[in-house]
Amino acid sequence: MCLILTALAAIVATVIWYCSATAREVKVSVLCWLFWGAAIMWLVDLVFEYAEEGAAVFEPSVADVLNDSLLGLAVITLALVIWTVVYLVSDPKGVLRSVLLKKAA
Repeated sequence: MCLILTALAAIVATVIWYCSATAREVKVSVLCWLFWGAAIMWLVDLVFEYAEEGAAVFEPSVADVLNDSLLGLAVITLALVIWTVVYLVSDPKGVLRSVLLKKAA
């Protein structure tokens, strides 16, 4: 489930990045890298788990599906937090910088 959720998030972020010039300005590419990296990580994990356990990997219990779903959502949330921090630090439109300079003056 982690793989499915992060792969879907990666696909959605990539389509948004590709179709929108504004998305490129707000650094959606960082979000794409984070999601694709997580999806590749889960894919490698699945391959190694399949090598160890065989087809039983594809018959998880309900508790395993729930845990994997929550882990996938946590990874997506963390990626969104990281992307937000990167966007605020880069401040491409200078909004945050101007607000901070007004308060200092």
